Parts: sequence; structure tokens; C-alpha cells
Amino acid sequence: MEILLCVIILFMIIGALYSLHAKDLLSALIACGIVGYSLVICFLLLKAPDLAIVQIVVETITLIFMVAIVLNSTREEVKKQITKRAFVNIGITLAVTIVLVFSFNTAIEALNPLGSHTTRMATEYIQGADKTGSANLVTGVLFDFRGYDTLGEATILFTAAIGVLTVLRLKGRQ
Repeated sequence: MEILLCVIILFMIIGALYSLHAKDLLSALIACGIVGYSLVICFLLLKAPDLAIVQIVVETITLIFMVAIVLNSTREEVKKQITKRAFVNIGITLAVTIVLVFSFNTAIEALNPLGSHTTRMATEYIQGADKTGSANLVTGVLFDFRGYDTLGEATILFTAAIGVLTVLRLKGRQ
């Protein structure tokens, strides 16, 4: 599994670097999509399907919006004939797609069957619930055992809300 994770992380690095240096905006968006969907596979390999579901939804919606914006933008492209470089790009795209689909299937097989539970960490939380002093197990876990994680999630949500309000305020002034 570690080798597969390393290969996927290598794809993510290559996709991120390509998106920075791509001459075409649509190619850069597709490279960003490779990074996002590779992260979904990493989450599945690390047995975090909840994060994978959120990542795949956010990545798909974001990619659809960004591609629609790029395709609807006003720009003129020179009509090109299919060149050797286009065939190379198509070949690379197919190879990356095949590797990502294979990795996705491998990650899905590594998950526990539906309905079976892995209590690797839950057992420790349940046994240590009396240390928190909380009457509610969920509250004790969220604020005592996973306090920094909860603080990080709240910070991300707050930052996203401030960012959206800032963008809407700037757009309203124009």
C-alpha cells in the first residue's frame, strides 16, 4: 500500500507542477483535477472514506464550475490540425487515467466490507471517556481527544466564510 501511495503522491506532484507551467488554462484545470482525484484515492487507501466522499464531491463541483467558466470565457483560439503533440497528450492522459482507475479499484478493495466496523481508535476513546469529565461521549471526544482537529476544522470553515463574504463584497462594489 505504501508503494501505491508513493506513486499516487508522485502523480499529484507532477499534476501540480504541470498545472503551474501549462500554457493552456483548460490543461491546467485538468491537471488540478488529477491532483484532487488522486487525493480521493489516497484517502481511500488510508481508510478514510468520509474524507474521500467530501473530497470527490467538492472536487467534481469545483472542476465542473471552473471548466464551464473557461469554456464560456471569450477567447479566440487558432484552429489547429491534430499534431503529433496532441497524440502524445492524449496518450499521457489515457495512461494517467488507467493508473488512477487501477489505484481507485485497489483502494476500494482495501476498505472493510460494508457493515463491518474497525474499532482501532474507538476502543481507546470509549475506555478513556471517564477521563474527560463530560457526560456525553461525543462531546468528550471532540473537545478533549480531538480538540486541535476540531479547532482546525472550525478555522477552515471560518476562513472560507470570510473569503466568500469578501468576494461577494468586492463583486458588489464593481
